[in-house]
Amino acid sequence: MKAVAVTTYGGPEALELVDLPEVHAGPGEVRLSVYAATVNPTDTYVRNGDRAKAQQADPGPYVPGMDAAGIVDEVGDGVTTGIAVGDRAMAIVVPKGTHGAYRESLVLPAESVTRAPQGTSHAEASTLPMNGLTARLSLDLLGLQPGQTIAVTGAAGCYGGYMVQLAKADGLTVIADATDADTELVASLGADIVVPRGADFAAEVRRHYANGVDGLADGSVQNDEVIGAIADGGAFTSIRGYEGKPQRDITFTATWVTSYAKEHAKLDQLREQVEAGEVTLRVAQIYPAAQASEAHARLEAGGTRGRCVIVFEEKDHTKKEHDNGS
Repeated sequence: MKAVAVTTYGGPEALELVDLPEVHAGPGEVRLSVYAATVNPTDTYVRNGDRAKAQQADPGPYVPGMDAAGIVDEVGDGVTTGIAVGDRAMAIVVPKGTHGAYRESLVLPAESVTRAPQGTSHAEASTLPMNGLTARLSLDLLGLQPGQTIAVTGAAGCYGGYMVQLAKADGLTVIADATDADTELVASLGADIVVPRGADFAAEVRRHYANGVDGLADGSVQNDEVIGAIADGGAFTSIRGYEGKPQRDITFTATWVTSYAKEHAKLDQLREQVEAGEVTLRVAQIYPAAQASEAHARLEAGGTRGRCVIVFEEKDHTKKEHDNGS
């Protein structure tokens, strides 16, 4: 079985194809024949050694990847989620050693796997699980109610785009940032107000909401720079572990998606929201597994809108699903 992995930490060129032993589903598990795996910023930390200390207990090679899509080919005993052999599916993956999404076959807890949205390709479906659950968790941590206001930074990115769309589905009013080139995109995702991206974001938000917004999701990792956008007693969540100093009764949380890795109902709700048109999936470019280093290089160059996706060449990753499980 082929996988994309690193045996020596480094730049994009450190990624290589390796052979791994075949795996099988045990009780409560599902095996996914992986057609597509999304390339996320977190994957670069597995590759470049930023997480070397956390990984040192596991023997290499290290396989990155937190999002996968493909076809279920084994279901273990005791699985009660309704998934079946032959289903087109998507999954969130918590990487550990050789257990990452960049591999042809992957065994996962059944709760981490659900059917792919109908009408989507494997590549499209692979962009949803981890990124979508991250946005869902951020909204749950903020705890806002319909009619309240949320500010989103990095709104043109994958996480930010899902934040905008899921917030609108939750009945929130959204003010989001964008460069001139991305203003139309962010507006099309449903943002009620779009303001310029940059260090003046908090001031721009206050121009529209003098008392500040009820909550803020900081997808662009501006941290201290954007706290001023939040009203007294509001809420802030980050995606890189930042927690602000206590001030103005603001609630600070960090969004760690691994806590939602087995939240099957929430993952399946994302599927339903794609099928309902509330969430859209964006693929920037598809790369065969042998060119995974090029996908990482493009991600690190910045400016992608949507996600780069790695696919295994011999599989039909472009076909869209019309009758799941048929």
